[in-house]
Amino acid sequence: MVALTFLSILLLFIPVSSFAGEIVRGSIPADVVSVYDGDTITVNAHPWPGLTIRTAVRLRGIDTPEIRGKCAAEKTAALAARDRLAELMVGGIHLENISFDKYGGRVDADVITAQGNAAQILIKTRMGRDYRGGKRSGWCGS
Repeated sequence: MVALTFLSILLLFIPVSSFAGEIVRGSIPADVVSVYDGDTITVNAHPWPGLTIRTAVRLRGIDTPEIRGKCAAEKTAALAARDRLAELMVGGIHLENISFDKYGGRVDADVITAQGNAAQILIKTRMGRDYRGGKRSGWCGS
């Protein structure tokens, strides 16, 4: 018990960035707790029987309008993307290619639904844009 407590305390001092390059490639079943916007959800992930981990997940490979956008059009588009993502989440999901998000506090993952990769579905319906890092384009025109 003392060793477990010591290990837990030690892990608190390891920077999240030390895990930044690691990717968990397996398929992890998860239940969606909430959908924040078109590219961020909260889930209860089940990596092993009897173990549940609640975490925020950013959908990998997509940028969607922000709920707190810079213009009315962006906010309206954000709500539509959020609602469509919530529809896709019905029936459960699996997380694949999981890694720590660059901002910390959440993970990036491919979110797989009964209909397929959620990010790719939103991109195909023009509710989001392909995103591979770097500066994002705005949603309010020029």
